Amino acid sequence: MNEGREDFMSYEKITIYPVTRIEGHAKITIHLKDDKIDRVLFHVDQFRGFEKFIEGRYFEEAPIITAKICGICPLSHILGAVKAGDMIMNVEIPYTAKLLRRLAHLGQIIQSHCLHFFYLASPDLLLGWDSSPAIRNVAGLIEKYPDFAMKGIKLRKFGQTIIEYVGGARINPKNFICGGVAQPLEHQKRENLLNQIDEMISFCLEGIEFIKNYIEKNKAFVEKYANFETNFISLTNDGIWEVYDGKIRVIDRDGKVLEEFNYVEYYKHVGEYIEKWSYLKFPFLLKYGYPDGVYRVGPLARLNTSTKMPTEKASIEFNYFKQINDYKPVHPSFYYHYARMIEVLHSLELVYEILMDKDILSNEVFVKGKVEKEEGIGVIEAPRGTLIHHYWVDENGTILKCNMIVASGNNNWAMSKAVESIAKDFVDPLNIQEKDLNLIEGGIRCYDPCLSCSTHAIGQMPIIIQVFDEENRLIKQFLRE
Repeated sequence: MNEGREDFMSYEKITIYPVTRIEGHAKITIHLKDDKIDRVLFHVDQFRGFEKFIEGRYFEEAPIITAKICGICPLSHILGAVKAGDMIMNVEIPYTAKLLRRLAHLGQIIQSHCLHFFYLASPDLLLGWDSSPAIRNVAGLIEKYPDFAMKGIKLRKFGQTIIEYVGGARINPKNFICGGVAQPLEHQKRENLLNQIDEMISFCLEGIEFIKNYIEKNKAFVEKYANFETNFISLTNDGIWEVYDGKIRVIDRDGKVLEEFNYVEYYKHVGEYIEKWSYLKFPFLLKYGYPDGVYRVGPLARLNTSTKMPTEKASIEFNYFKQINDYKPVHPSFYYHYARMIEVLHSLELVYEILMDKDILSNEVFVKGKVEKEEGIGVIEAPRGTLIHHYWVDENGTILKCNMIVASGNNNWAMSKAVESIAKDFVDPLNIQEKDLNLIEGGIRCYDPCLSCSTHAIGQMPIIIQVFDEENRLIKQFLRE
């Protein structure tokens, strides 16, 4: 740990360095009044460079360029970009192409959720929040719980394999193009995936049982941990859980549907507020203003906004989840972990259904098109939540302007609220311990933000906590590099 503002300033300069979205860097400041926590801020030093990088490029290059935004879920940005391209060309892609895009996206959700749950979140739960940082990581998990860890690794590998088979590569796949996909799925690859489904579902069910048991044994902690009420938004298909298409549904903190609109009209409903202490914007619902109109996205939001998960096994867990708060929205942030694993189970069952579709091996996977519209909007449910790509082009298809609202941006207010809630409920500001840093980090981890998606260095994520008195004088500083 280091003390002194000089150390902090050198750290700040590093995190502001303009590389993509500055994933993995954060600062938390705790402000005191009368020796009590008065305010806590979660600062993100994030330069949204890709909105400018992409200007002047042909719109069909967007999927290739924006894939570099995220090292863990590049496919989400690819699909957002190709959907925007489909709109620019004003084409309806073939049925099989849509199946393949959905299939790959389900693989994306499986691999990303399992990476977070088994690699990043479970060390806290299995090894203890106050365990040594030297072992509170995936390596320590493998040493103490090798069977559990290996099942998580295999689940993630299965999701990556789906992406590889459909997209041509596990990272930055190039088979997804405006107008559909470039190549159909091969028969043998379909069979290979089908042969693994049952085992993967069994692994997932074990993960679900683990998180349910943890919640039951630690109910008071779970219900108190970063528990606050917000609105929620996500894509749904008339209330059915959806991640590729559908309309955007908005519910309030009591579960009432406030709005439901076509995602191409997102800009009529969503604004972005700027706080002087963060580079990451704060999206909100225009109709309700800021901060009353803030909302959450991601697994917890998708389960809260949905009324149905139609697959057999997932529907059982979904109904159990709905009963947690008597069919009203579940608000404690900790439940993001449970929601993730329910989504993995549902995704696995949907993968099976898609692979069994009689048209999945069809060669009709692409339709040609040309520039017909000056705007293209692609919205998709990335693993972390609602992702928006919006491009304006000229008559030649050159991108003139770009706007992106990423999932972690949508959750920005919630992450700041989470760390404030945890600090006030669990931390003695005059006697901060290492475990307190981890508890606060854990609140951020509930949202699995893109702040760390390039390296997933959770547990060693650069984070700084500063404690100020009521005269705004720096009392203490804790830095983890």
